[in-house]
Amino acid sequence: MRYAQAEIARIADEYVLGLLDPGDMADVEDAMEGDANLCAAVATSRDRLLPLDMALEPAVVGQALWERIRSALPDHQKTDTPGPRRPANQNRPHGWRITAVGALAATVLLALGLGYSLMRTVEPLVVAVLVSEGGEVRAIVEDFGNENAAVRVLSDLDVPEDKTIQVWTLPTREMGPVSLGLLKGVHSARLTGPQLPAPKLDQLYELTLEQAGGSPTGRPTGPVLAKGLAKLPR
Repeated sequence: MRYAQAEIARIADEYVLGLLDPGDMADVEDAMEGDANLCAAVATSRDRLLPLDMALEPAVVGQALWERIRSALPDHQKTDTPGPRRPANQNRPHGWRITAVGALAATVLLALGLGYSLMRTVEPLVVAVLVSEGGEVRAIVEDFGNENAAVRVLSDLDVPEDKTIQVWTLPTREMGPVSLGLLKGVHSARLTGPQLPAPKLDQLYELTLEQAGGSPTGRPTGPVLAKGLAKLPR
């Protein structure tokens, strides 16, 4: 199974929820044998979704509910509508019930999906505390490994009107520094950057002061306001 590292969390969630088709399910199980990150993501998804699974109890659909569903169906779908006898077909007496089951199942899946989205808490893969040259803590970067990062500014920074703060990371020495985005003034923000390799321990993050609109070269050109190395959250 071919997939990007940034897609592992999504694949793990869909696998645990049973949303993949049988072929993809088998591919994920095969891939887990050689991918420790995928195994860890699946285990994390199972732990996170366990409370949702334990909170649900099997429900018995009684005859009264079927009658209410039947009464809400259009007349042409009711089995006792006066008129010519329908062709002999042992499956058709339950046609309205199959339709109702489909609608009921869709409603249950929608409710489960809503509950899952409300319960799910996305955790950052790495966290970096950025400090100035003098050792002052100025910001925290949380990298979620899915093209999204959060920057929490913790101190006042002097930013002239014709300048802006740009956020950078160094995924690999070969790739060089990559911009995660610009801050609007001196405010915390969520940034959507380019697709990058999954962040790792001791990956460098930094803030630089660039001209308005960002670095013209695609690389840091201004003074470094703060920098720090990524750590794995516990």
